[in-house]
Amino acid sequence: MTEATVSPGSPSPARGNPMRALRIRKVVVNIGVGESGERRTKAERVLQMVTHQKPVSTRSHSTNRDLGIRKGQEIGAKVTLRGDRAEEFLKRALGTRENRLDPDSVDRMGNFAFGIPDYTDFPGLKYDPQIGIFGMDVCVEIVRPGDRVRHRIRSPNRPGRGQRPTAEETRQFLAEHFGVQYLE
Repeated sequence: MTEATVSPGSPSPARGNPMRALRIRKVVVNIGVGESGERRTKAERVLQMVTHQKPVSTRSHSTNRDLGIRKGQEIGAKVTLRGDRAEEFLKRALGTRENRLDPDSVDRMGNFAFGIPDYTDFPGLKYDPQIGIFGMDVCVEIVRPGDRVRHRIRSPNRPGRGQRPTAEETRQFLAEHFGVQYLE
């Protein structure tokens, strides 16, 4: 195809179809403490230090007498990041794991999750004896453009199967954009 035959609005063959490009929809950072009170408050403080955003509390969905948890009790904290903040945080979070992931951490829908054992693994954060040690879970949702039709209020619809990213496409996206290497 010559340059003259490509219209300005259409994607060039070198760039590919822009509707097939992957992007990060959201990153959810979660600390589950299992109890309310001071430990949950410390977990919120850790999330605020790490993400620079105000966390919300998570509540239990059911009562568990063995663990001493009541339905509706605050038992953890989470933060949802989107856009540039999500991408910047994901770069730092993957850096704590030396940009290495287990290939099985990517599910069949193209989303992935991993854990961070201690908040002090982030650069610039030091151990605070008043807070203690808190680990966290990081869950990332990867989508293609056009996936919003699933969530819109007016006439929601289900995108086709080809619109969902596969696990292999997500692994390739992470390797290209974040330099992620996979454990054997």
